[in-house]
Amino acid sequence: MQRTTKKTVLALSIAAMFAGTAQAQTQDTATEGTAATVVVTGTRVANRSALDTAAAVDIISADTLKNTGTTEMNQALSVALPSLNFPRPSLTDGTDTIRPATLRGMAPDQTLVLVNSKRRHASSLVNLNGSVGRGSAAVDMNTIPTAIVKNIEVLRDGAAAQYGSDAISGVINLRLRTDRDGGEASVTYGARFTEYDLFNETVPAGGTWSGPASRERADGQSATLSVWKGLPLGETGHLTIAAEYKDQSRTERAGYDMRSQYPRLTNGAFDPRENTINRFNAWYGDPEMQQTTVFANAGNDLGNGIKVYGWASVQERDARSGGYFRTPQDARNVPAIYPDGFLPLISPKVQDLSLTGGLTWTLGDWDLDGSLGYGRNKMQFQIENTLNRSLGAASKTDFDAGGFAYDQLVLNLTGVRKVDMAGLSSPLNIAVGTEVRREGYELFAGEPDSYRYGGVTLPNGLPSAAGSQVFPGFRPANEIDTHRTAAGAFVDVEANITPQLLASVAVRAEHYSDYGNSLAGKLAGRYDFTKSFALRGSVQNGFRAPSPQQQYFTSTSTNFVDGIPYEITTFRPTDPVAVALGAQPLDAEKSVNLSLGAVLRFDRVSLTVDAYRIKIRDRIILSENLLQTNVRDYIVAQGFTGVGGGRFFINGVDTTTDGVDIVMNWPLNAGAAGRFDATLAANFNSTEVTRTPATAQLAALFPAPVLFDRVNIIAIEEGQPKNKFSANLNWKLGQWGATARATRYGKTMTPGTSAALDFPLGAKTVVDLEARYALTPKMTLALGADNVFDQYPETLPPALNTTGNTPFSNYSPFGRSGRFVYARANYAF
Repeated sequence: MQRTTKKTVLALSIAAMFAGTAQAQTQDTATEGTAATVVVTGTRVANRSALDTAAAVDIISADTLKNTGTTEMNQALSVALPSLNFPRPSLTDGTDTIRPATLRGMAPDQTLVLVNSKRRHASSLVNLNGSVGRGSAAVDMNTIPTAIVKNIEVLRDGAAAQYGSDAISGVINLRLRTDRDGGEASVTYGARFTEYDLFNETVPAGGTWSGPASRERADGQSATLSVWKGLPLGETGHLTIAAEYKDQSRTERAGYDMRSQYPRLTNGAFDPRENTINRFNAWYGDPEMQQTTVFANAGNDLGNGIKVYGWASVQERDARSGGYFRTPQDARNVPAIYPDGFLPLISPKVQDLSLTGGLTWTLGDWDLDGSLGYGRNKMQFQIENTLNRSLGAASKTDFDAGGFAYDQLVLNLTGVRKVDMAGLSSPLNIAVGTEVRREGYELFAGEPDSYRYGGVTLPNGLPSAAGSQVFPGFRPANEIDTHRTAAGAFVDVEANITPQLLASVAVRAEHYSDYGNSLAGKLAGRYDFTKSFALRGSVQNGFRAPSPQQQYFTSTSTNFVDGIPYEITTFRPTDPVAVALGAQPLDAEKSVNLSLGAVLRFDRVSLTVDAYRIKIRDRIILSENLLQTNVRDYIVAQGFTGVGGGRFFINGVDTTTDGVDIVMNWPLNAGAAGRFDATLAANFNSTEVTRTPATAQLAALFPAPVLFDRVNIIAIEEGQPKNKFSANLNWKLGQWGATARATRYGKTMTPGTSAALDFPLGAKTVVDLEARYALTPKMTLALGADNVFDQYPETLPPALNTTGNTPFSNYSPFGRSGRFVYARANYAF
């Protein structure tokens, strides 16, 4: 990405607005899920199939999404795509309610998500915890019910020049149903039936309690009711409506808490209650969740070449997950309220809505598309079963802790036309367009008791912690309601220079009101040596603009050091304290992408191999917690009092990612044995951190604080699988059908505070099976199990699980919930 001027952006915008707008939505001309399916992602040429593009495009059909035990969009994609991962962290505040996915080992916010080729709004949550994707704010694809989706196109190539910010690792485009009739209702019910091993921990000296070597669980009951219906609008229009309700119970994969829970007796002996208290006292697993979603997609032909389209969605999600258990003798506990200790619960409420409408029309030789879309995501936190220690026995136990919201308004104007040019083997496809986007971010405070210091001291006379335990509320000083604007324009041309050589060029310029200008370009090509063999490749630069969540999020909690209160803050990069520590206004991340691939076709078998290199400069990261004494002294020397340190977002990490994607599809009609559709796929991926940030202000201190330490470096380099293999087989014979999947996740690493504490997680293979039987032409029953063989990651050693509550790593790429057995009934109407 390079800097450009406002005049460049303005000139391209005027040209694009004069020309018109984006291509009309293209209908499939072949069976979904096959290589012949027409795609609209990564190319603006109509009727181009998946195997004829200059970049790798995967197509995930509605049946693939349906024939799984889960109704989570991200989970369904993770088993269908080798380069997409969906870790499932726990004990990470709101991140287990809105869980992000990653593509090609990149950060969750480096993948652009589209709905019907239009930009989808991001979630308001920024991940602040120690898990994959720390520091990112990504799109929550679980706000889109699988029932409304016709298919999903995944472009495994950088596309910032074509689509704008965020498309560094690729693009996920969810294409919605356009049915005028028909429909389907689905009921899915399942639960976890599992057994897991526990680490053999040591009982404290003098104790008599001991835990089991393994544990059986039957939990995580999940019921999902889903329905979609196609309705006619006039003679040519459609209205497709989908609704989904999900009720999910929590899973609990805690370890046996070996800590002494109660104060010792006056004679030094253990309290007898140590032998009777429940030591499986943590909610370590998937959260409780109730979720209701409605999604509608409509379109109609108004005549004279004018078509109108639009879609809208609304979702409400209530979740509950646990924090870390506070033992009865914990200094953060008030025994008068919780004589046996307490487990604070974080209960986010998420409200998500979107509304998009547009027109397509023709003007001369131009196919034009204009649209206006709005999306908003709000997350509010209720903290339950907790207390404010500084209020003593008078403390409440439930608190409104405040929250945040993000909204996005997008105007698109795009035009596509073909021009016959001498010397070319096909018409030159020209696409020009402009996009204007307004993004807003709001952070609102909780009730006073959720953050205030009440003055009650600890038994030793020192002040106690302030605010609601596990999640102090946002303060009025944290509140903000701000917005920014971005305007961009692009030119995208594509043509066959010869019958064998396809070439495309795209250039995009954007201006952001908060950080400046960006210019991105892409050159892609493909050469078909024969009908059976082609080479394709691309070179491009890209960018990802800093998100408002990263620019404006802030929170403060009060900690006491030697009896003195200090404000520990996540500072905005423009906060005077952060500036004194060397922070600067955030700039865009800059990338250079190279790819080279081959496409082979042998009769009905297709094989694609695509190698890539992604170099990113100035990645935005969340710094370490800067709480050292010399940092506090430096802050005081700059004239700030009462500040105990904190952290902030900063540019400065450079990474290089190398990888290869391999995908083979083989449909086979075996006659009396039925029809088989097989997909074998693999991803090899390696990321190296080549530079970390530093500031002159902190470098001058001794010892110099580290802004981005080894734990976060290892999380980027080894927190996701180095390789992933998948084999998917679908079978159909008469009324019977079946799906078998095996996914092998390569090694990952759980980082420790030192190299001696780093804990490797070995490769694991997860097998999913489902059988289906059509009782009638309209009614189908299915029975299946995900993770049939009940695979778990290795149990963490006591050095990484000091409480005993968290026996499994958040870096496990397939989670740690165990076997899920389910039944499903589908009725078509």
